[in-house]
Amino acid sequence: MSPLINLVQSLGSLLQSVLDVVWAVLSLLGPWLPLVGWVAFWLCAVNWQRLRSVLGRGGWIGIVLLASMAVLIWGNLSPSRDGVDLFGLKISNFVEKTVYVSGLVSLMFLAGALQLSGFCSQWCEVPAPPADDHHHSHDHGHDHAHGGHDHDHSHDHDHSHDHSHDHGQAPALAHH
Repeated sequence: MSPLINLVQSLGSLLQSVLDVVWAVLSLLGPWLPLVGWVAFWLCAVNWQRLRSVLGRGGWIGIVLLASMAVLIWGNLSPSRDGVDLFGLKISNFVEKTVYVSGLVSLMFLAGALQLSGFCSQWCEVPAPPADDHHHSHDHGHDHAHGGHDHDHSHDHDHSHDHSHDHGQAPALAHH
């Protein structure tokens, strides 16, 4: 046999072996890809700076209601026949679904905590928070009628507050 034929056969065998390894890795990791996608979405696609303020104003109720609806719908569409045996305990259908959904919500908040800590800033572009949350503007439009004449009085108030206590020195630790 010529050395060229040996080389081609060896390269073919090497390619087949690489494909077998890739297939084994994908079959091992394949069932976990939806969970990886869930974490990647909440870690990189959501701006947790803004979501945190929405949750603080009562948005958490929406998450609780959505999770509850997910448990009820999933439990009715895909009921467990005999329940799940967990460490000798028989867990019912809706308790099982509640544990799964609670785990997904917990992973969502963990991803948010990682993003807020700056962990993913090296590979995810997350917008920086505003420099000072206390700058806000009030525009009070007043329309007064005086003796048949309409006067429009617009007032623009800028309530700026300087909260820097550095007195010309660089702060040792940023806070807010």
